[in-house]
Amino acid sequence: MKSIILRLILSLLSLLLYKPLVFILTPLTLYPIFFFLSSYNPTIQNNSIIINSTALTLTEPCLAILAYLLLLFLTIITPKIILKTRIKMFFLGSLLILLANLIRILILSLLIINNNIESFISLHLFLWKFISSVYVLLIWIFLTNLYKIKTIPIYTDIKYLIKLISTSYK
Repeated sequence: MKSIILRLILSLLSLLLYKPLVFILTPLTLYPIFFFLSSYNPTIQNNSIIINSTALTLTEPCLAILAYLLLLFLTIITPKIILKTRIKMFFLGSLLILLANLIRILILSLLIINNNIESFISLHLFLWKFISSVYVLLIWIFLTNLYKIKTIPIYTDIKYLIKLISTSYK
């Protein structure tokens, strides 16, 4: 029971990591994109990459902070995982999110640079609204298979609590 409460508290406290994640992920996202676009002679100004007169601004939603927080939530809330495994799962999952996000931003940047505005808008909305959540779910499934996790977030705890309550009434 203590484990459930502790994991719930920690998962809620993980929301406090939003701004620190922005601080960490901004350069981890901005500089690789700058490097990949180096053939266009870009410059960096604050959180923007300038190519000719086009500014590609990296906003907080572009960093996919909520994807990292969802992964962290799932990692914390899932019962019966030792701390070392939780850390490995989070860092590997975060690396996969970062790589996919870099590819996404690079493709979208190339569309903007080449004046494919309609394609940019369509692809951006599709990736943002549909693919991003599915991608985190697929990462989670991959990680649980890789680390042989048999418990299910929230469901396993509810099942345990129901069993605990039913045995206390007997």
